[in-house]
Amino acid sequence: MCGITGYINLGSKPIKDSSQILSMLDVQKHRGPDDSGIMAFSLKSGESAELEIREPGPVKDNLEGVLGFNRLSILDLSFNGHQPMVSPDKKVLLTLNGEIYNAFDYKNELEDWGYVFKSTTDTEIVLALYLRYGFEGMLSRLNGMFAIVIADLGINEIFITRDRFGIKPMYYILTDDIFAFSSELKSFRYIDGFNFQLAEEQLDEFLLFRNNLKGTLFRDIQSLDPGYYIAFSHRKGLVSKHYFNLNTYSRVNDLSVDIGTYGNKLEGWLNKSVKSQLMSDVKLGCQLSGGIDSSIVTWLANRNSDKGKFESVSIVFNDQRFNEEKFINRVKDTLRITSHKFLLDSDYYLDNIERATWHLEAPLNHPNTVAIYKLSQRAKEYVTVLLSGEGADEVFGGYDRFYNLSYPFRGRKLLHEIKKNIKHPIRLKDYFDHKYRAVMATAFMTPFLAGNLMSNFDEHRAIAGRRSLYESLNGSLFDRQVKYEMHSYLPDLLIRQDKMSMAHSIENRVPFLDNEVVENSFTIPEKYLLLRKSPEGYNTEKYLLKKMTAETFGFDFAFRDKMGFGIPLKEFFLKKEFADYLNNKILPGTRERGLFNHQLATGWLSNIQLLKYYELEALWVIVSFEIWASLYLDT
Repeated sequence: MCGITGYINLGSKPIKDSSQILSMLDVQKHRGPDDSGIMAFSLKSGESAELEIREPGPVKDNLEGVLGFNRLSILDLSFNGHQPMVSPDKKVLLTLNGEIYNAFDYKNELEDWGYVFKSTTDTEIVLALYLRYGFEGMLSRLNGMFAIVIADLGINEIFITRDRFGIKPMYYILTDDIFAFSSELKSFRYIDGFNFQLAEEQLDEFLLFRNNLKGTLFRDIQSLDPGYYIAFSHRKGLVSKHYFNLNTYSRVNDLSVDIGTYGNKLEGWLNKSVKSQLMSDVKLGCQLSGGIDSSIVTWLANRNSDKGKFESVSIVFNDQRFNEEKFINRVKDTLRITSHKFLLDSDYYLDNIERATWHLEAPLNHPNTVAIYKLSQRAKEYVTVLLSGEGADEVFGGYDRFYNLSYPFRGRKLLHEIKKNIKHPIRLKDYFDHKYRAVMATAFMTPFLAGNLMSNFDEHRAIAGRRSLYESLNGSLFDRQVKYEMHSYLPDLLIRQDKMSMAHSIENRVPFLDNEVVENSFTIPEKYLLLRKSPEGYNTEKYLLKKMTAETFGFDFAFRDKMGFGIPLKEFFLKKEFADYLNNKILPGTRERGLFNHQLATGWLSNIQLLKYYELEALWVIVSFEIWASLYLDT
């Protein structure tokens, strides 16, 4: 796990010195504290030169581009893994943030082709694959998590890409003067003449969903979409291409094969994925919440590790309504692993909420983000790589909304919708539109409440892009929801994991998002994942994963109600120090910014104890937005 940044001056403006790129690299040094490298280059002349990283200095004449890298050493800890990595003919410069789990499958083939390796890194294998097969040929062979930048000075073009599912981040800006790219947004602050400004047209969507499908909350800063790459040259400008599409997957509903056989296949796929993701020259562990997904990953990782050497890290709470410590202990005791548990309290939360926001570079969309920040901070005392269960719910339909969307007119569910809209019965018509139901399933508030928070809220503007995305997807209602959430909900969770872990130089890996696991998941009949009546007597989601978990950790462990990763937010807000922070900083900032309903927020804060859950969720949006705005828009 590492950090990439760089830029190309447009027009005929060469880079005079290295001060700007050094500042862009330094601000994201946490992503790679072990080594740094900078190459200046020209897409016009094809020349390049390595720059000094210790202090600013002049750049060779007529080089208009620069590529910088911070390295967190995971494979081959020697200087042989230094990046940017340069091809033998000096014409290709490559940086890779992430891990390619199947890289070494190609090493013998590339050696037979004639490539002579100098390192034992996956990065050099990716470089050799590019030299052998070209950019798209290289991409088609990669199974892993990555952001990659390749400057090919032989063809005067630079390529930038991101993995299929959005595990690793990549951002870019294109103005009349500069094309810049980075693993973290904060690097752009050091570009001459560029200032962070709010993209107000993104606020409608952000209010409903706490993230944006396209772009960012910063004006002119784009997030490269998962499964895409961009290519830039002075002659063609910027070109974007979609190299991977989830619509290539079409579910096979073969019920002639019994459910037990599919369960065995699934265990095999996951075991292969976890085993491949244990490759490392540094110590690994698991991020264990006590839930099904992280418990499966911990079980398989421990099974494929030397006995007694695998460890887990967890967050716990004093408030038992949010504490899953007994389930963490069940996993620990069953597997006989070393478990590290860290308490999250209101003092730590308040002390670190701004630090976590600075690292996320966006409002803390989920209150539990600070918990992941602390987990990573303390985990660094024991490991450098963490495996987590992220992605299982999206790939295998693990949220209760998957069941509700497939069976929307059950009596209890329909009654709930009627009661929810009793004051606005006209909204019930939307519930009978399955496309609207699907898009709004991941919303955190109703359009009515969003309209109360922001006077110029536009529901159409908020959901138009998401509805268009949903309409482009194929398959059953279940399959379309899986694909929709993998496009819209999952990338946001993955970026949160990346940035909170990288804040403390921890690499986070996600075995459920292995290419083969995702592809093979579509061979499992929908009926075996979403059961109206399981053999255990439940209507349930992601049944096969629960059944697999039950066989190791018990029926009561696997088929309990989903708790999620909740935070005692109301209780935190009620603490005097936190209340003072909200009243003395957040409310005045909200009033002066003038974007949201200050009076409504004031009323909620004065009656925290009486807030309904959806009011607390809406209040969190205001609080987290104001913290972010004060850090990024006001400085």
